[in-house]
Amino acid sequence: MENEREQVKQNLGVFDILNEAVTFYVKNINFIIFTCLTSLPFFLLMVYFETLFQKIIVETPQIISLLPFFEPRYHSFVNGGFARVDTPRKSFSNDYLPVLIQLGLIYLVPLHVLDICSAVITMDSASKLKSEGNYMSLKDMFKSSIDTSIMKGTFITSLYVMFWSTCFLIAFPWILNNCYMLFRDFGYYIFFTVICFVAFTKLLMVYLEWSAIWNMSFVISVVEGIYGIGAIRVSYFFSRGNQQRGLLLMFVFFALGLCLRLSCVSLQCYKRGYGIFMQIGLFTVVNTLKWVSCMIYFHDCKERKMEKKIDEESGKDLEK
Repeated sequence: MENEREQVKQNLGVFDILNEAVTFYVKNINFIIFTCLTSLPFFLLMVYFETLFQKIIVETPQIISLLPFFEPRYHSFVNGGFARVDTPRKSFSNDYLPVLIQLGLIYLVPLHVLDICSAVITMDSASKLKSEGNYMSLKDMFKSSIDTSIMKGTFITSLYVMFWSTCFLIAFPWILNNCYMLFRDFGYYIFFTVICFVAFTKLLMVYLEWSAIWNMSFVISVVEGIYGIGAIRVSYFFSRGNQQRGLLLMFVFFALGLCLRLSCVSLQCYKRGYGIFMQIGLFTVVNTLKWVSCMIYFHDCKERKMEKKIDEESGKDLEK
């Protein structure tokens, strides 16, 4: 009976992982204060990044109309009929390209580095808190948070993850562009929409499934001291058989982030400072919960693999 109860406890579902992460976060006031303070540089840069990014999202239709493959059609009623009229428009190369380049550079360099630093500090402190019986003083957290070897190793892992995740992100607009180029001359807009929806859904599922593997590799780098491609291989090994859980876990945080961003865009929070600050504040809390959840998910996957290995070895001994 004890073994059965232990098995049930170890086999955590997605909501069990989320519940455990939220409980761990809420019960540790020092951890909340610590993560807020250490996430402050990431928070401030995200405010600037999101302000620019949300403006670009709002102006996306206008940006698309300036692309080379898009033919603008401006018409006006002249002398009893419609005639094409050239209206002054913004230039893509002068007005939007510099902003897009700036967003790309911010995302790839300072924002990525600060996100990794925040993730390493969060997961390292969370793992030590669990081992110390869920209590550490703020002073002890700050003393144990600076470990350059872990930071460097995890950064190496992040370079591999950033390469593959960037390839996935590039694939989304590439699919949309190809679908548009393929069907624009036929006028099959419904068919075009269905194809894009199916392709986007499939690619998003693959992306979220691999996101769980990539995020677990960060946990492995912090907790186990395995870095680079080795961490991703170990993460893939532990994730086998748990892909559905990983996908659902990442979907929860993806949906939360998307809802926060879309609600802020619809309310035009980027035009008012307090709105964007509130959004990024909530996003930072969600980000912390994500890393704590990934740590819990990793330990659960590891325990499942170890149990399976023990069961297989026990079965072989019985056969002998």
